[in-house]
Amino acid sequence: MTESTLWYYLIPLFPLLAASWLAISYLFFNNRGEAGEKHTARVASLASLASLLLLLAVDMLALWQGVPGQTQALTWFNAGDYHLSFSLRLDTLGLSIGTLVALIAFLSTRFSINYLHREAGFQRFFMVISLFTSAMLLIVLAGNALLAFIGWELAGVSSYLLIGYALDRPNATKNANRAFVTNRIGDAGFILAMAFSLLWWNSLEWPVILENAQQHSTLAVGVVALGFLLAALAKSALVPFSPWISRALEGPTPSSAIFYGSLMVHAGVYLVIRLQPLWEQVPLFMILLAVLGALTALYGFLSGLVQTDVKSSLMFSTTGQVGVMFLLCGLGYFTLAAWYLALHAIWRAYQFLHAPALMHLVSRPARPVPAWMQRCPKLYIAALQRFWLDSFADAVWVRPLSLMARDVQAFDDRIVNRMVGLPGATGVYPTLSGHQSDQRIGHARGMAGRLLQWVAAWSYWFEEQLILRGGGEGLLSVLNRLGKSFDKLDYLLSQPRYLLLMVVVTFAVIL
Repeated sequence: MTESTLWYYLIPLFPLLAASWLAISYLFFNNRGEAGEKHTARVASLASLASLLLLLAVDMLALWQGVPGQTQALTWFNAGDYHLSFSLRLDTLGLSIGTLVALIAFLSTRFSINYLHREAGFQRFFMVISLFTSAMLLIVLAGNALLAFIGWELAGVSSYLLIGYALDRPNATKNANRAFVTNRIGDAGFILAMAFSLLWWNSLEWPVILENAQQHSTLAVGVVALGFLLAALAKSALVPFSPWISRALEGPTPSSAIFYGSLMVHAGVYLVIRLQPLWEQVPLFMILLAVLGALTALYGFLSGLVQTDVKSSLMFSTTGQVGVMFLLCGLGYFTLAAWYLALHAIWRAYQFLHAPALMHLVSRPARPVPAWMQRCPKLYIAALQRFWLDSFADAVWVRPLSLMARDVQAFDDRIVNRMVGLPGATGVYPTLSGHQSDQRIGHARGMAGRLLQWVAAWSYWFEEQLILRGGGEGLLSVLNRLGKSFDKLDYLLSQPRYLLLMVVVTFAVIL
């Protein structure tokens, strides 16, 4: 990596450094409450602004000298035929969407300063927003699947933290878990695609994956494409993964705007556009993209007609529009889908950020249900129930995965922790008489832990019963009595009759 390209990597690094600094200052420098709001807002704003200015500088250079294209960074792993590195893909698509991401992130950050003034979680919010900005820039600018997956995971963690922003509200934490579990299904698909790409093609670089997709068998390309498709469907909340995003509006309005209205909801669309040659090699997946996109557009349109609050109406409208983007990709209009993504992201960000002010100006009730839907009561009920996708998702993956997580936790507590001897609940010292002492010790698990616990318990009894006691008790008293007994024995053995007896016994033993 040359010095001329080194500064490219500062684009996603600035927000990440800001998030790290805000976390450190919160933990160690008491950057909390209203007194720390100014410092927190300044750090988050300057970091997002720095990324935006750097991207604009790259855009200017691209117009003058041409796009940089694929840039290689330091090597992360190199063994045999496997070579993994941190690289960026600064082509027309990446620079365009990356600049849009940085701009919307900066505007949302600035908007949030006054919106969240005197909120209890002010510092926590801006830390997560900065982390999310870095994640989205990694997804968009990544030159390989590895770096994109890092951003993919950071965006999922940020989403979980902001959905559950109101820690005291059970619905917020419940919906955060719902979103987290659903996105883990997509993450599994992403990992599957990376594993087979590395196994068959020895690389995770986007150009290598797309080049091999045009040269290898349809089966190999189909397996890799299936993994990436699953990741895109879950992240962009397409049918049947749509329920999680409508439940993700528990967070503050700025997070709804930047996460689900304009940026993260389009991450799956961006991945599909980035991997265009991959889908074109498997016509079945093109058909699947079109069908699922059409179903999601219909689901978002019908469910949005019966919503009674602004944020839910906007969210279902967003879901429907994302479905249209997938439909366009399935029909082969990838460039049109990219333009649609950019314009829709700008419009949704404005709508979500403008919604709180709009509610103060509008006094009319919610939009009535259309007449044609009123004449179809079954369709109206289905739309109210969101076509029962919420119950389906809970039954098929949310509840089973939650129960599996509990089973794994129980296995760790009852089996793994005991085998390795990790400390658990407290125990008590035994005493010689069988009674338990009031002094408590750690209750160890595992063979080694139990042996150490037994030694400690009896060492404590020895110290308490025989050494620490005074007033004629304890070890000193025992030693005094034992000394007197030895004195009596020595006096008896010194008598002539006992001496003669010892001589007789000695001769008897010799004979």
